[in-house]
Amino acid sequence: MELGIIGLGRMGANMTERLLGGGHRVVAYTRDAAKVQAAMDIGAVGAESIADLVGKLTAPKAVWVMVPAGGPTEDMIDTLIPLLAAGDTIIDGGNANYKDSMRRAKNVGEYGLSFLDSGTSGGIWGLKNGYSLMVGGEPEVFARLEPLFQTLAPGHDKGYGLVGPAGAGHFTKMVHNGIEYGMMQAMGEGFEILAKKEEMGLDLAQVGRVWQHGSVIVSWLLDLAVLALEDDPKLEKLEAYVDDSGEGRWTVQEAIDLDSPAEVLTLALMRRFRSRDASPFSDRMLAALRQQFGGHAVKETGK
Repeated sequence: MELGIIGLGRMGANMTERLLGGGHRVVAYTRDAAKVQAAMDIGAVGAESIADLVGKLTAPKAVWVMVPAGGPTEDMIDTLIPLLAAGDTIIDGGNANYKDSMRRAKNVGEYGLSFLDSGTSGGIWGLKNGYSLMVGGEPEVFARLEPLFQTLAPGHDKGYGLVGPAGAGHFTKMVHNGIEYGMMQAMGEGFEILAKKEEMGLDLAQVGRVWQHGSVIVSWLLDLAVLALEDDPKLEKLEAYVDDSGEGRWTVQEAIDLDSPAEVLTLALMRRFRSRDASPFSDRMLAALRQQFGGHAVKETGK
């Protein structure tokens, strides 16, 4: 098949390569000419602009937008609308808010265009292992473009699917990421307990390798934890700073709106916020209060 891809970051570039490996024709564009050239070097058709990319596709055209969520995605879709014609499809594979995807589907539909939102998981390993693709949109549009999703997925019959109407793809990806937060937090806390039991002299990577076979917590995350510990046994190369892409926040907000208790997911998100402050005000207030009412010792900064 044929697909235009806009955005050649780590995900977009790897997806381009995987599609090319599956025999599809890919027209690629990003503002960085060097990245376009890199895509051309592996077989993609390069484009000099968004209009040029659209012009190099044959009808019915399909364009996959792989740019940051929010303003950049909104601007890109607004740019594409007048360049495409009725029957063409825009696919948003970024980490958009599902409510934005529902609105965008309705908006592009007014111009006779179709819209698919594809929650895309797999990160930098997607090129090798394939991507988990959660797609929302019209069944007939999905069916027409299904060979593309089959190539990007881990297999032609697994790891992808039309999960519901427009917005459903990004909704399920949002919840997926919320679950991911909780699983990562549990993994981190467990290994911290192991690390603090210094008298046992545990080799954390070795423990992880034991767990990789036959244990209840066998998972890709465990595999990645072992890789990290083999490279840096005490994780001394890293700062204790954990960012978030926004989907964990949206998951927690959705849980609140639905009166659905999500204690683990919420605490995992809060823990990420906590990691970004080397000296939290709340902890300093705790120290101050203990000193005030009980005269307990405190550690002072010297300021």
